[in-house]
Amino acid sequence: MKRNGLFALIALALSGIGAAQAQDYSNWYIAPRVGAVIPDSDRETDTSLFTGLGFGFWTSPNFAVDFEVTHNNAEFEKDSVRNNHEFENVGVGVAGRYFFGDAGSSWRPYVMGGVGFLRHAAISGNQLGDTKVNGWDPMLTVGGGVQHSFSDRLAFRAELAGRYDRDNNSRVHYTTDDSTGFFDAIASVALLVNFGGGDVAPTEVTRTTTPPSKPAETSCRDLDDDKDGVNNCDDRCPNTAAGTTVGPDGCPLANVNIDLRGVNFKFDRPKKGEKNIGPTLQEPTTESIAILDQAVDTLQRNPSLRVEVVGHTDAVGTDEYNQGLSERRARIVYDYLTSHGIDASRLSGPTGYGESRPIDSNETKEGRARNRRTELGEQR
Repeated sequence: MKRNGLFALIALALSGIGAAQAQDYSNWYIAPRVGAVIPDSDRETDTSLFTGLGFGFWTSPNFAVDFEVTHNNAEFEKDSVRNNHEFENVGVGVAGRYFFGDAGSSWRPYVMGGVGFLRHAAISGNQLGDTKVNGWDPMLTVGGGVQHSFSDRLAFRAELAGRYDRDNNSRVHYTTDDSTGFFDAIASVALLVNFGGGDVAPTEVTRTTTPPSKPAETSCRDLDDDKDGVNNCDDRCPNTAAGTTVGPDGCPLANVNIDLRGVNFKFDRPKKGEKNIGPTLQEPTTESIAILDQAVDTLQRNPSLRVEVVGHTDAVGTDEYNQGLSERRARIVYDYLTSHGIDASRLSGPTGYGESRPIDSNETKEGRARNRRTELGEQR
């Protein structure tokens, strides 16, 4: 693989990322990186440019796995002896990275370990002198670094690692001793871009027909036949008796939790200290905000109604972390209600239940998305 070819591959991958607009913080990411290989002195090569392209995913808020192809092209220190050939290493491998601290922190240190294989070859004719030196050999990598998140879509990673290369193919042709392998140092930086389709918040099924008794040009959003304060388009219980306390969908409220259907959160949001609810919601956020505004309207029209604001999570992460995340979700909805005129005396909580009360399976992406929610439970 020529150096320019790898650069082109990285550029192509980055140019395609903009079209992959995720609708939540996806577990998958792409990670091009660049740096330098400081070689073992026994290699008799100079420090060289290091490039890599990785695809990774989060198995939990604290652990990520990367699959990566790497490349470096070194020149020999003794060109007169090596006939001006360059020496190329192409690597493929997998690495695990354990991140310390809260998943919501912007700066997170980590340790890493990886395994893989390196192909050793001279670029010019795949030979050193008259001897072929192609071959794949195992490698081990250990190191550490720090990752900084600019947003839920973009992060920066700086890393220092040591690589053991058990080169049994080419080493006998260009070393002066009986070494059984090489220890190289790799310093690199990477740009992480999260991608992949998110879970689309369910949309409300609306009635688009105009009641026969009304003029055809009148929109159903301008009508409220049962006078419950919910327009005909959004009213799923169109014949509610007068004086009945209803929810945002126009149906009577009972002694059960009121699921704010369509108001679901992105993975691992909100983060600690996050106050603006908009960026924490699954897209399209305008539909989620509209549902919250309907809840505000219902509470304003029914001043005797009191509710408990509770938050829930999916099962990804530890019990302790999910408890805190559910409390943050309840708090950000609680603050939204009070900031829109609902007196705090009518709200209890905010309360978090962590992952203990799922409404769907945590074994599927769709189920986990439904479990990342808040509810309003009526207090009588």
